[in-house]
Amino acid sequence: MKRALISVSDKTGIIELAKALVKHDVEIVSTGGTAKLLEQEGIPVTGISDVTGFPEIMDGRVKTLHPNIHGGLLAVRENPEHMAAIHKLGIQPIDYVIVNLYPFKETILKPNVTQEEAIENIDIGGPSMLRAAAKNYRDVIVVVDASDYGLVVESLEKGEPVDEEARLALAAKVFRHTAAYDALVAQYLTKLTGEEFPQTMTLTYEKAQDLRYGENPHQKAAFYREAGAAASSIAGAKQLHGKELSYNNINDANAALSILKEFTEPAVVAVKHTNPCGVGIADTIFGAWQKAYEADPVSIFGGIVALNRKVDVSTAKAISGLFLEIVLAPAYEPEAFEILSQKKNIRLMEAAVSGEANDVANANGSLLYAPRTTLKVQGGLLVQDLDLKTLTENDLQVVTRRQPTADELKQLLFAWKVVKHVKSNAIVLAREDRTVGVGAGQMNRVGAAKIAIEQAADLAKGSVLASDAFFPMPDTVEAAAQAGITAMIQPGGSIKDNESIEAADRYGIAMVFTGVRHFKH
Repeated sequence: MKRALISVSDKTGIIELAKALVKHDVEIVSTGGTAKLLEQEGIPVTGISDVTGFPEIMDGRVKTLHPNIHGGLLAVRENPEHMAAIHKLGIQPIDYVIVNLYPFKETILKPNVTQEEAIENIDIGGPSMLRAAAKNYRDVIVVVDASDYGLVVESLEKGEPVDEEARLALAAKVFRHTAAYDALVAQYLTKLTGEEFPQTMTLTYEKAQDLRYGENPHQKAAFYREAGAAASSIAGAKQLHGKELSYNNINDANAALSILKEFTEPAVVAVKHTNPCGVGIADTIFGAWQKAYEADPVSIFGGIVALNRKVDVSTAKAISGLFLEIVLAPAYEPEAFEILSQKKNIRLMEAAVSGEANDVANANGSLLYAPRTTLKVQGGLLVQDLDLKTLTENDLQVVTRRQPTADELKQLLFAWKVVKHVKSNAIVLAREDRTVGVGAGQMNRVGAAKIAIEQAADLAKGSVLASDAFFPMPDTVEAAAQAGITAMIQPGGSIKDNESIEAADRYGIAMVFTGVRHFKH
């Protein structure tokens, strides 16, 4: 008689599988709660202690770690020495292993979970059995995912063995599963220690969806979600309507959310190719929409719009007149949703960005991951803290003879929040609580300034300018002066700062230094 070992925390589908095994003369060995459940359903079960000859001890911490179990899992059936050894010791081979693990992830994601409770939900015996069975996959069918139970049942019903290719796939799934499980444990414990950059980094993500393609049609792609992703993140957002998200949609929506988190007042962000093409703030969300749209009514076409207030009817009507890939907001008025959902292809999404005073670090991090960003390079991974640095008026140093006015200070701080999220070299022009010109991703700073000024056209006059990094020479100040820009904000720190300050004084431009750089490559 063949033997199956069943021990599951997630009982989904296990009764049906167990009945199929028994129907086809497979003896079931089980543990603890799983054994009780099967017995209640009238399914004959051999207790794990009857196999090991040893009681479960330490509240179940030790029950399957025994040669009678692991010998039955690891014995290679075609190896005469292995088979002779287990025969001599009275160990019966185990042919099926149906195991899933203590719910460690679910435990640590619970509110107010204690460290002791989390540690108690670290499974030891389960991963050991899974890994042993997966190593011996040619002889042992190992299943860790309930969605694969049907494969076993089908094999039993047909009287045909599960083929080796399928067995290998099941084994690979097991090692991915146990590796991910261990990675979550490592991340949790490492976070408790406060170690920022450990010698080895173990990261794990779960596939959220396959994507039609990547940045371009010839590139394959998928989207993976981290455990405990914040509800205000793109991974935590919900799609309510429209076509499936693409790789570029997700990347752009992530950029829009990152900018949106800079603002507590009603704000609207329009993004194209991860750069903001229009940002506006106002007393109402409709007012903010109008400002973001007017900032660049050309580039917004085919872009992504994110709002930090509920979408009302007037805003929905205005938005519906445009072709947009995504609208992302914390909520939609029912009539507003009805208006927007008339457009078949638009993606309507919901993310928990309320515009209230959020803890920015928490909003950008998660339970297991510090607020950091990663970048895969060939042969390695770059890891750094997220750029969460914020400024207030008290952080600014006025370096010119002319002090900025109160309104200029307001606009400078607004522009500074935006330029932080524009690809370097970056220049942003702003006035009246909205962007009027954005110069992104240029190889020199004056080039970025000229693009922003050209885009702003007549609105450049009387606007303010934000630069993500210092001016290496005074040419950007010269260009700003010719356009009628009245105030500038930049980090400072160039060896030629004095030349830029002298140029600003010559043209009556107010300039403030932040002491903070916001490169975004």
